[in-house]
Amino acid sequence: MNSLPAQDRPQPQSPTDLFVSFTLLALQGFGGVMAVVQRELVEKKRWMTREEFIEDWAVAQVMPGPNVVNLSMMIGARSFGFKGAMAALAGMLTAPLILVLLLALVYARFSDFPGVAGALRGMGAVAAGLIAATALKLAGALVKNVLGLRLCTVLGVLCFAAIALLRWPLVYVLIGLGGTACVLAYQKLKP
Repeated sequence: MNSLPAQDRPQPQSPTDLFVSFTLLALQGFGGVMAVVQRELVEKKRWMTREEFIEDWAVAQVMPGPNVVNLSMMIGARSFGFKGAMAALAGMLTAPLILVLLLALVYARFSDFPGVAGALRGMGAVAAGLIAATALKLAGALVKNVLGLRLCTVLGVLCFAAIALLRWPLVYVLIGLGGTACVLAYQKLKP
């Protein structure tokens, strides 16, 4: 989708640009963050290609902490070093923290109402749909993956079966399938 070389693509202009961009991103992505992050960073701002997004998102997932916060710090650090990472982190956390504290106060007051419980269940379904839609949108980038679309699909199905159907702990699935994928990719990339 975004075939411009890295030096010709738009980049954050300053730490303030990072702060404002990630604040707006955080305010949009309440619940289903990955879909919003992908759309904003790849399609709208064009700071990354789909392939770069998938690679960075994979790294962000294995790092401790929230994926989107890790990704924001990686982008900030790549653009402006430590100062950029802190600006992106502040952008990701400040406004949502204030909103969550306000929502906690409201929830404490109205949590006994059945409509509130129903609304929260509905938001969960929407978030699941956003994640599924984003996964389908990003699947096209797997064609260029070193493992190929077929093997990536098999690994994805195995991962889904292990976690959703067999209820295996995520850490064991990550170590098992992730380790297998890393070894296979290393074997294919080895000269």
